[in-house]
Amino acid sequence: MSGHRKPIFLFNAALTGVLCAVLLCNAAFASSYTFSVSNTSGSKITKILVSEDGKSWGFFDIGQGIAAGASVTLQWDASTAGEDCEQYFKAVFADGSESEAVIFDFCEKGLVLEFE
Repeated sequence: MSGHRKPIFLFNAALTGVLCAVLLCNAAFASSYTFSVSNTSGSKITKILVSEDGKSWGFFDIGQGIAAGASVTLQWDASTAGEDCEQYFKAVFADGSESEAVIFDFCEKGLVLEFE
């Protein structure tokens, strides 16, 4: 398997996402905003990285990581309330490899990110 893994994005109800983006974009990063990450790879995810510009990266606290086959719900911190809906996202795996950075819209309701 190569050193780069590509995420698969599963989006629920495209219309809901469009409406959410129009109506709730400014509130997308309120502390109650959540999304799901499913690790369908054969390797533990040790870090979830996020960036507005694709250059400077922050991370989500995922404790001991996300085991292969597991899913978790992550929540944005209230301190990110002024950030854009569109963010870069990537995962770091136990072997040190990283998924490709992909931009997506956090305003999408019911967003599920899957890494295989």
